[in-house]
Amino acid sequence: MTRLVRPQTLRGFRDLLPEEMLLRNEVVDRVRRVYESYGYVPLDTPILELLPTLVGTGGEEVDKQIFQLETPEQQAVGMRFDLTVPFARVVAQYSPHETKLPFRRYHIGPVFRADDPQPEQGRFRQFTQFDVDIAGTTSIAADAEIVAIMSGALKVLGLTPAASDAEPGYFIRVNHRRLVDAFLASIEIEDENRTRHVLRVLDKRDKISDTDLVAELGAGRVDRSGDPIPGVGLEAETIKAILGFVSVEGSTRAEVVQALADRIRPSDLADVALTEINELLAHLDGLGVEEGAARFDPSLARGLAYYTGTVYEGTLSQAGVGSVIGGGRYDGLVSRFRDEPVPAVGASIGLDRLITGLRNLKVDLGTTRTAAQVLVLMMPNVEPALASTVAAELRAAGVATELYVGEAVGKVGRQLAYANAQGFNVAVILGSSEVNDNTITIKDLREGLAARTGISDNEQFRSAGSTGQSTHPRQQLADRVSEMLEPRSKL
Repeated sequence: MTRLVRPQTLRGFRDLLPEEMLLRNEVVDRVRRVYESYGYVPLDTPILELLPTLVGTGGEEVDKQIFQLETPEQQAVGMRFDLTVPFARVVAQYSPHETKLPFRRYHIGPVFRADDPQPEQGRFRQFTQFDVDIAGTTSIAADAEIVAIMSGALKVLGLTPAASDAEPGYFIRVNHRRLVDAFLASIEIEDENRTRHVLRVLDKRDKISDTDLVAELGAGRVDRSGDPIPGVGLEAETIKAILGFVSVEGSTRAEVVQALADRIRPSDLADVALTEINELLAHLDGLGVEEGAARFDPSLARGLAYYTGTVYEGTLSQAGVGSVIGGGRYDGLVSRFRDEPVPAVGASIGLDRLITGLRNLKVDLGTTRTAAQVLVLMMPNVEPALASTVAAELRAAGVATELYVGEAVGKVGRQLAYANAQGFNVAVILGSSEVNDNTITIKDLREGLAARTGISDNEQFRSAGSTGQSTHPRQQLADRVSEMLEPRSKL
């Protein structure tokens, strides 16, 4: 007797069933249109990269999370942990011949990290990122454009800027790494390794308590599992100065930046950072990015080691999933692959977290369990091939149409129950009387559902079932169905 294999997925991995995929496709389609409206073009790269391509780009913590494999030729390879490093490789490999600079691209695909999965927060070991980047420019206009694109992508999903963290909506936090570096230098923290350690700790600010944050900036602490977490080793006064700097707030972006400037000792680095930031703010105003949509937040550090200038993080307020967008400027990453510098800036949407957040906020994108909007029923005493003809006619007219092929052929009630359960908008009925009269019956299922809502009387409920149903000459089928459907229902 053959032993059955237990059907299961690996920890941190999951199957995406049709209802989830239809929602993802809707989100992707809307965001893609925003990306393309700014002139970005699609790109794809292999899931596997040579291990030296990946190691050392995202920092020590990310290096530990890389899934490592070996090819049949015994080459060490890794599964990509993001889409930014492969983009940097592509730019180094193909420009300036196949790709002209500045090069705008977007990329959607799975990435892999061997960290601790948290499904309730949309955190998995395989997850999908949706990136948008521009390489080959130092212009601050490009940095501002990325912020505007991210804001536009969230708006097109039906979200609005959150007036405060206590209200549902979105906001994008913006900071500049050089400004933070200038501040740290002004309090005598200039060693690169120590600076990175401070930034890694600050990046945890939304994830750990204030007590733990202070401990990590100081002597260190022990986590819940009993493992020691080394501290930066800063004195109490230095820690107080850092926490004061990252806590600065204001009613406008410009007000926050001015307050931060007052806390930094004048230097060439501070001058460069403040000049770039003020230019960024001017571009954001020019692009119409509201104060509530993009806030200047000095506490934002971003954990990946390759960021060099502006950094961004997008959050869905009250969604319970943390950040859904991350990005910034990474002018040194392409230099890993070739001698000449190629500046770049971009951002990434974490699709899994974003969709989890949209669900938690109960955002309705109008998706159903089916890709088609119309169901053609199989009626008793009618040649089955006629139903196929009707379905083909609707598809030829550009209407996405499914033909019922289940076991309830001829049982109208069960077919309509299937249509309602799957979320079809329209049912098409070609019964024997319609065949004899050369007519067609069309049922708007949305009207029928609305008419039955709240009815408890059985007779009234059955009577309301005919709401939205009408009969038309057979040759008007495609026109009448099209009139019932929204434009997006068309192929």
